[in-house]
Amino acid sequence: MSGVEEDALLSIGVFARRARLSQKALRLYDRQGVLPPDRVDPVTGYRYYRESRLADARLIVLLRGLDMPLAQVAELLAVPGRERAALVARYWDGIERRLAAQRELAVHLRIQLSGREGILDMYEIQHREVPEQLVLTERRNAAPQDLPEWIPAATDRLTEAAEAYGGVVAAPFVVYHGEVNEDNDGPVEVCVPIDPSHTGALTVPGRIEPAHREVYTRITKAQVEYPQILSAYDAICAWAEREQVSLTGPGREVYFADWGSAKEADPVCDIAFPTG
Repeated sequence: MSGVEEDALLSIGVFARRARLSQKALRLYDRQGVLPPDRVDPVTGYRYYRESRLADARLIVLLRGLDMPLAQVAELLAVPGRERAALVARYWDGIERRLAAQRELAVHLRIQLSGREGILDMYEIQHREVPEQLVLTERRNAAPQDLPEWIPAATDRLTEAAEAYGGVVAAPFVVYHGEVNEDNDGPVEVCVPIDPSHTGALTVPGRIEPAHREVYTRITKAQVEYPQILSAYDAICAWAEREQVSLTGPGREVYFADWGSAKEADPVCDIAFPTG
């Protein structure tokens, strides 16, 4: 007799009890292709499962506790153990990003619905001097939904072009020459600073950004999401109105951190306006 224990077939009722799942759930997982039975009686239609599959069934219970959709559960069950851990980590990172964005959206809505009450308590307003800069530029009209794709792509193109002039020398920034919302599309300009010694020798679009003093507030990666990013713009405008400071140029976003490696709570961007 073999020393290896036989992988017994369990009825759906026994399997359900031991897996801590209902028979209804097992039938659903069969229809969705997540956990099909190992044998179906051709006469009665009764389902049977190998005892060795209890581990996957119990894993499904835990994954559903994370609200993981069945399609992603099926994807996870189809890969080996170490890869499963990576998929759980990726899924939960996505949940945390979504929750962080929703948290900031709730803050934005509270500010808007309260008539911007308390907005200046939520953002630290600062000043700085910005020297004259030579920038490579890409400009277009864009709706809010276009920006998350276009801004990084334009920045990458300009960063590559900057290599011919010694590379990027300061934080890239995005200038909003007009409002961008559901009714307006800018235009918007992405700017990448390069060594000013190349003034007059550019073979790609560029311009001089004049030296200026600016007022700004720093925001996190989660706060960059539209429309919650508008609260930071509103805070600067409210501050300027209170302090009777003139905003003399269009608003801009200065991206000083690596976006890909930044967490949702990490500061990544300054919302800024030139002042008189």
